[in-house]
Amino acid sequence: MLTIEKPSVEKITSGSRLGFIGLGHLGSRIARRLATAGFPMIVYNRDRAATAELAALGAEVAEDTGKLAAEVDVVLSCVADDSAVEDVYLGSGAVLRNVRPGTLIVELSTITPETGRYLHQAARQLNISALDVTVSGSTVAAEAGALTLFGGGERPVFEACAPIFSAIASQWFHMGPSGSGLAMKLVVNTLLGLGMQAIAEAVALGSALGLPRDALLDTLARTAVVAPAHAGKLASAKQNSYTPQFPVRLMHKDFGLILDAAKRSGLSMPATESAAAVNAAEAATGLEEDFSAVIRRMEQQTRSEKVTAASQLARSL
Repeated sequence: MLTIEKPSVEKITSGSRLGFIGLGHLGSRIARRLATAGFPMIVYNRDRAATAELAALGAEVAEDTGKLAAEVDVVLSCVADDSAVEDVYLGSGAVLRNVRPGTLIVELSTITPETGRYLHQAARQLNISALDVTVSGSTVAAEAGALTLFGGGERPVFEACAPIFSAIASQWFHMGPSGSGLAMKLVVNTLLGLGMQAIAEAVALGSALGLPRDALLDTLARTAVVAPAHAGKLASAKQNSYTPQFPVRLMHKDFGLILDAAKRSGLSMPATESAAAVNAAEAATGLEEDFSAVIRRMEQQTRSEKVTAASQLARSL
């Protein structure tokens, strides 16, 4: 029987060379924090325009992910979905075909726990350590270095990443073996999505009951029942501003991951299914807006129902 040894854990220091793949909403801000912290970096993004800010901070821009992987001590990636992760590491991105033994992979994307475990196993066969380290927090938190991280993989490897984590997060938790960080992210985002829909419905109810909109939103944000992650959304909604900090399309993707995981586990999640349906309708507009735009959707539904009721009353008179 072939025995695969555990990859050795290299000490990570401020001089460790980092490679960062994927400079989207969160990725760009995380990479900027790392570059500002002084880590030597190589970055890659399909849209080269997104690399300009990192280049100005001293980061090298890679022509492709394979070359990036061959030159760094740690590969971090933050890409869209499972297929993108698989392509980066096992497909055309060729990361696993180019990394050196002893390199560490820190996968930050929100994907299925199964894909995280598959990446871990594929990397381990090459004497490469791979962690799934999921990110909780908005773009504002990312800019402030105040993210929360959930890690899956070997604990010594996770703990060795503290110099990286301290540059981007205020707290980080080791959740268990590979896939556990991803599992925890689905748990957290279940509450995030459900909570946003609950707030949207509460706001719609307050409007239907005749409460002044500004007072309703201001007061609700100060109550103990609204989580900090949601409180700021009420201030934005007051201004009818839905500039994306966490785009509705990504919440839609995460709802899909959550419900798929529930189905595989034989678990019924009726409230999540209902919230996902409203989120899906908002995502279908194609607008690049924050997931809190469901507040507007529920308010519009309330106004529409009021108009319909008034029209029906007028016809009956």
